[in-house]
Amino acid sequence: MYLSFFGLNEAPFSLTPNTRYFLRAESHAQALELLLVALREQEGFIKVSGEVGTGKTLLCRLLLNQLPEEVKTAYLPNPQLTPTGLFQALADELGLSLPDAENTHRALSALQRHLIDTAADGYSVVLVIDEAQAMPEETLEALRLLTNLETESRKLIQVVLFGQPELDVLLDQDSLRQLKQRITFQCRLSTLDRAAVDAYLQHRLAQAGFNGGRLFRPGAVRLIAKSSRGTPRLINILAHKALIAAYGQGAREITRSHAKQAIRDTDSARQPNGLGGWA
Repeated sequence: MYLSFFGLNEAPFSLTPNTRYFLRAESHAQALELLLVALREQEGFIKVSGEVGTGKTLLCRLLLNQLPEEVKTAYLPNPQLTPTGLFQALADELGLSLPDAENTHRALSALQRHLIDTAADGYSVVLVIDEAQAMPEETLEALRLLTNLETESRKLIQVVLFGQPELDVLLDQDSLRQLKQRITFQCRLSTLDRAAVDAYLQHRLAQAGFNGGRLFRPGAVRLIAKSSRGTPRLINILAHKALIAAYGQGAREITRSHAKQAIRDTDSARQPNGLGGWA
């Protein structure tokens, strides 16, 4: 659509998580560093939370890409599983046949034997769960049982939970206090301030092949930052629509007017109230 018009090689504001577009904003860079250090130190449970659209899945994929070769990973993007389903999904990710997953004792014994063999071969195992706030309470308890699998000197499996703030509420339940106590490190992803939004827009444009001057005018950046509340997913939506609006007018820069068109076309963005202010 507008790619050749603006000198782009690919769509810069796609909603599909692409680790090449990861911007090391302060909270995101700190979260990645925390994850890598904690996993290197063999810390059992780690939790990363953040509002919808703040980049948890992108960070999750970046983590999986940056773990060293001696780490075997199991990735569960859909945690709405029963305890049996959790054991079976983990076994599938590890290439283990688990014929009796419904028997908790036998399932854990089989997983422990496999994890001990894996450790003996010089590998560690990391289980990464995305959208963890959707995990049923009984499955979270089964997850806690997995972290009981250890030798005298090390954990046999480490768990990283990525979830929305509802995960924090879920873990505050008294019935899950044992699991919450096992979370040794945690962090929360922040939204972007105006300066970070500006850097975010420029970074994604550069990654998509843009090599011109400033494409988004300061007024457009301010509106996108305010209406998106600094949420990367909303920034992508508004920036994409603003590019379409400018392209439709044959404009070579994204102005405040183009940003306003994008905002008014996006229900989830903070809207102008018609009096020169914002709702």
